[in-house]
This record gives sequence, C-alpha cells and structure tokens, in this order.
Amino acid sequence: MKSILYSVCIGSLALALAAGGAQAAKDKRTERAKPQQRTAKVQAARPANTGRTMSAHRNVSATQYRQRSNAKPRSSSNAVVKHNTGLRAVRERNLARNETMRERNVQRKQEFRARRDVAVNRDRNVAVNRTRNFDANRERNVAVNRTRNAEVNRARNANEFRGRNNVAINRNRNFAVNRAGNAAYYRGGKGRITNSWHGDAFRGQRYTAFRNYNRQWHDRSWWRSHYDRIVFVNNGWYYWNVGYWFPAWGYAPSVSYVYDGPIYAYNGLSPDQVTVNVQEQLARAGYYDGPIDGMLGPMTREAIAAYQADNGLAITSAIDEPTLATLGLV
Repeated sequence: MKSILYSVCIGSLALALAAGGAQAAKDKRTERAKPQQRTAKVQAARPANTGRTMSAHRNVSATQYRQRSNAKPRSSSNAVVKHNTGLRAVRERNLARNETMRERNVQRKQEFRARRDVAVNRDRNVAVNRTRNFDANRERNVAVNRTRNAEVNRARNANEFRGRNNVAINRNRNFAVNRAGNAAYYRGGKGRITNSWHGDAFRGQRYTAFRNYNRQWHDRSWWRSHYDRIVFVNNGWYYWNVGYWFPAWGYAPSVSYVYDGPIYAYNGLSPDQVTVNVQEQLARAGYYDGPIDGMLGPMTREAIAAYQADNGLAITSAIDEPTLATLGLV
C-alpha cells in the first residue's frame, strides 16, 4: 500500500513538472513573437515612401508650426512680460533720479566756483580799482575839502595869532608885576644868565639837582660802571640820573659843552629833544627867535631866563621842572 502511494506521489510530481516546463516554453515563444508583431504593426501603419506622402507630411508639420506660433503665450510668458515691464519702470525711475542728482551737483559746483571766484578776485579788484578811484576822486576830494580845511584852520590860526599878541602884550605887564620880587634875587635884569644855583631862590625839592651839582671827572670805564644810560649829544656825553641829564666830564677827551649843567627831561627824551621842545614853546610865546637846533646855547638860555622872570620862577637860565610845567610840556 505504501508503495502504491509512493508511486502515485512520484507520478503527480512528474506531471506537475512536465506541465510547468511546457508553460515556460510557451511563454518564451510568446515573448519572442512580440517584437516581430510590433515591427509588423509599425510597418503596416507607416505610409509608403513616396514623394506625395512626404510632401503632405511636411505641409502638415508647417501648418502645425504656424498654429503653434500664432497661439497665445502661456501664463508663464505673461509673468515674464510683467516682470520685464516692472524692471523697465524701475530703470526709468533710477535714470530720472540720477539725472536730478547730476543737475544738483552741477549747480552746487557752480555756486562753489562763484564763491571762490569772489574771494580770489576781491583783492585783485581792490588793487585794480585803488588807483582808478584815487584818480577819479582826486579833484572831487580837493574841492570838497578846500572849504572844510579853511573853516577848520581859520579858528586855529586866529587862536594862535591871538596867543602871540597876548604874549607880547603881557610881557611888560608880567615884568612890572614881578620886578620887585625878581630884583630881590637877581641882579642885572630878567635876561641875565646865571650859572650859580646857590641861594634862597633855589630852595625846594625841584631845584635839588641844581643846588647839589658839581662837575665830576672820570674815565669812560668808571662812567659805564656807575650809569647804564649815557648818550652823545651836541658834541658831548651826558649821563641819566634822577630825572636829569648831566655832563659826563672826562668820558672822552677834547669834549666841550655849550651848557655844562643839569637838563630836566620827561618821557625818557634825550637832552637835545627836550631842548628842541623848549625852543619851540618859547618861540610860540615870543621869547625866542633863534634856530631850533636842540642846543642850549646863550640865546636859548637868555630866552629861558626872560620867561622865568616874567612868570615868577627862579631864574636858573636852564631847563628845570618848574619851567617845563609852566610851558605846558609836563
């Protein structure tokens, strides 16, 4: 019984294997036949290779191309056109803005150049026009100022002339008033020159330099070591001390002094400049008519003595502080 079942199983298995092999062979044949069938179908569907059919095919292709070219653009093409239009508008706005900025910069450059030209040409115009204006206005200024100068100087000349007359008129009057006082101290009249300053008339601090004056003879090194201001005036050497100029005797050989006494000075002026100022004031007052040379010679000393006598001053015949104050110089 077992052998029978075994035989049946083996037979069934063999039949199954035989059926599977036949099916596989059939499938292989079918797969091989498919390309040939496809090729036959294509050849049957393809038209014959004639000139008429090819031209027709070409005409159909051209017609389809024209239809495609005339067709409306797709939605994506519309988006591209809109984008390009936006870019063109932005470009035009940028060009307009750049043009505006360019014009503004040109205007600023022109304004700066104009200001610079004004600054550069200012001095040039002044230099060019100075002579032109002077030539044009010379006659005009002369005509305008002629009357003004005459009016200004008229009063000044009148006052100066009046002052000279007053001096001439008052000279005798002052001498008559002061004659008794002057005669008590001075012998020989108001114009006498004195070289001695000892007496009651020279008391007081303002005449100390005259009372204590004594000639000192020293060499140059001694004068330089004792005084830091020494000047050479009118062929003589003078040293500065306590507001007065004194002759520096012995500073240099062969030196002669027209006047060998103290000379009061102010504002640091040299002795010759002080003498010039005194001569000018005495000339205005009518006491001196000699040269204005800065030398304290006999004519100047006589004029000083006369002025001092007329004004009730101690007659030193020299330039002292009270005389300068009375003359209005200090």
